[in-house]
Order: sequence, then C-alpha cells, then structure tokens
Amino acid sequence: MTRLSQLSRSIAGSVAIVTGAASGMGRATAHLFADEGAKVALMDINEEALEKVAGEIRSVGGEVLVLAVDLAQREAVTDAVAQVATHFGGIDILVNNAGFALPTLLDADNFEESWDTSLAVMTTAQAWAARAALPSLRQSAHPRIVNIASTEAHGATRFNTAYVVAKHASMGLTRALAVDLGKEGITVNCVCPGPIRTGITDGIPEDDKATFANRRTALRRYGEPEEVAHATLSLVLPAASFITGATLLVDGGVTIRNA
Repeated sequence: MTRLSQLSRSIAGSVAIVTGAASGMGRATAHLFADEGAKVALMDINEEALEKVAGEIRSVGGEVLVLAVDLAQREAVTDAVAQVATHFGGIDILVNNAGFALPTLLDADNFEESWDTSLAVMTTAQAWAARAALPSLRQSAHPRIVNIASTEAHGATRFNTAYVVAKHASMGLTRALAVDLGKEGITVNCVCPGPIRTGITDGIPEDDKATFANRRTALRRYGEPEEVAHATLSLVLPAASFITGATLLVDGGVTIRNA
C-alpha cells in the first residue's frame, strides 16, 4: 500500500551524539535512538558506566562509539565531537543532556565551584558542542539539536541557584540558536523534564516522592527516563522539520497544576 504522507518518522542510519549518556535520561535516550537504528556516540565523564551502556546497546546489535569526556573542558568537548564526525562520517543529531545538581547557597564556601561547574557543563558545554558539530550538521539532510533543560527553567527551587540559572540559560541558548540557525534548516529545541527517576532524585525517599507527586503533578507520579527519551526522539525526527525554538515540558503536569 502506498503511503500518503511525505515526511519520515525514522532516524535509522542517522548519527547521534548523546551527552551524559552513562545514566538516567541520557542512557535511556541512547538506548532508544539505537533501537530506532541510529548510530550513537555516548559522551560522559564516567567511562566505566559508559562502557556498560555501550555493552547493552551492542548486545542487541546497535552501533555505538564511547567517548569519556569532561564536558567542563572546552577542548575536550571540541575534540570529542570531531572524533564522532570522523568515526561515523558526519553528525545529524546532537542531544545535550548532561546534567547534575549541586546544592548552592550564595554564602556557602563551595558556591563558586558549584556555580562554575554547573554553568560549564549544563550551559556552556551545550554551546561548545553545538559549535563543534555545526560543520557536520550543515551537511546533514535532517540536522537536529535538542538541549535538555528542566522545569527549573520555568521557576526555582530553594538552595539550587546554579542549577536553576544553568537551566534558564539552556532554554535561552535554545531560542537564540534556533533563530541563528533556522535559515540553514537546523532545528534547535529544548526538553524540560520535571520529576524523573534519575540519579539526581535517587536520594529522595519513596514516601517523599509519592507525597510530592500527589501534591504537585497532574499524573500523580514521577516520570521514567524513557518517557523523556521519547519526547526527545519526537523532536529529532525528520518529520519534525517545522519545530524549532520550542520548549517541550515532560513534567507530568507540574507546571500546570495550581491545586
């Protein structure tokens, strides 16, 4: 039967970079992209965990490249992206997912370190990676950039200053790059997860998770990393060619629930 639609919903054969791929949403995104037939470059500072994720993907026939990278270092990011382009012969998709939460109080002794590291990894590295990937993206038939921010880009939680600022900046970077790169057909979008079961939330007791979910989310539960990964996938499809500068909330309804 002949298809009536013209746009593809397949990323098979595409080359994708996923930062922060050693765990959580990054790991789930790498798994999903590989399942969908993409060649996936995994970046993270935790090489041992990266190798485990790579083994999982290879065990089901996926094609993967492992790159242990300190995303706080500009040259390391630039070199890693160049390695991906050389190894796979190009880059089609960049998912800037790497993130972590360091408690930050303005008068704390570790404020400067937390601030510098948070902004470097969760905002500046996104720009470095996009800049390094740009020559390859310009050669792609369906170039896509997705920055993973947070619902913290839409508000603020106490004692979380650096994280909140980094996520606001990530959303701003998304919009700026979408405008700058739009004429070249490169789409740039942002995913803002809410309460997700990742390493950042592992330390929260289950009873506290349940209480928060019941009080704050419309769906009355925490989300799973794969649910965020599927939202990211939706933005990198060839068919998502007229979506750019958008912010996609994957938060179970946190931002819309008043009571």
